Amino acid sequence: MRVFQNFGLYPAYMRRLNKLASSASSFSERLQVFLSDSFGACHLLKPVMDGDRDAFFTTGDDPITQRLWAQEQGMQASTTQEQILLSQIEHHKTEIFYNLDPVRYGNDFLKKLPGSVKKSIAWRAAPSGGIDLGAYDLLVCNFPTILESYRSRGWRAEYFVPGHDPAMNEYAANDGRPIDVLFVGGYSRHHRKRAEILEAVSELRKDFRIVYHLDRSRLTRLAESPIGWLLPLAEHRRPNGIRALSQPPVFGRDLYHAISKSKIVLNGAVDMAGSDRGNMRCWEALGCGALMVSDDGNYPEGMTPEISIVTYEDARSATASIRSILGDEAKLRRIARAGNEMVRSRYSKQTQWEKFTQLSGA
Repeated sequence: MRVFQNFGLYPAYMRRLNKLASSASSFSERLQVFLSDSFGACHLLKPVMDGDRDAFFTTGDDPITQRLWAQEQGMQASTTQEQILLSQIEHHKTEIFYNLDPVRYGNDFLKKLPGSVKKSIAWRAAPSGGIDLGAYDLLVCNFPTILESYRSRGWRAEYFVPGHDPAMNEYAANDGRPIDVLFVGGYSRHHRKRAEILEAVSELRKDFRIVYHLDRSRLTRLAESPIGWLLPLAEHRRPNGIRALSQPPVFGRDLYHAISKSKIVLNGAVDMAGSDRGNMRCWEALGCGALMVSDDGNYPEGMTPEISIVTYEDARSATASIRSILGDEAKLRRIARAGNEMVRSRYSKQTQWEKFTQLSGA
């Protein structure tokens, strides 16, 4: 099966990639820098990670990566990113097109796919609103509520989960974890429940080492800038307790390293899929050997409260749970170890690939 996987990048990560790959002079060199950094690796299919010759991978929204490929193929400088992606698919003789950026490359793009493509599959783990993705043969993600919303629109949708990145194993083995509680993620006043949890947990800094790596929203960055303090933007600023703990966002291997130094990874869902849970931080926290403390809800199989994870109901119970578990090191280590062993076995890359093969009908 000749599978083509297209990946979308966050703007904040694009800046990191440009620094890491500043000396890369070819498509393969820049792509290898990206793959080595393990950003979003839980979503990468096994043949891509193994370097299988039948698999092709690219970051279709990254103009530098795509332009390098186009130059190597002798394409004109005026060639658009969409045209480059289509040329890559044709050049690869793709049979299965797996797209993790369907909002950018949606129904109109699918109409232009070459005849070699037998099936188009898209990962979309967020409500699509007015976006029409019905031209895809299959939509996948690990949030049942979102999948049901797709089916209600007449689209075919199936449950599919991320897979454990083997590179995490070296980080999970680390026993020196000086950080008591780590949070990594976005901060916006619109994520009210998450903001409430972060503010409550920040009060524990008097007794424990708490670290927040926050990717602030545009308005929050403006509100906290020297000019922003002169403007009526108080509601967009982070509370003092959160600002006191905040460090710049981390991605890729830096994220793995941060988790490997932490006893607890605090997770908080945003209001996107009702009570369904299973964001990327679940795989990253468990995969790198930390104990995940997260809000209660419906988790993927194996992520079981008091066995492989710890859950909370609200801000008060979050702080109480964290304080309690940090006071019982044996229990903390036991649950963290169980979570790591579970995610490594139940969600292996081989298992993920076998499920993908089944869904693709190959």
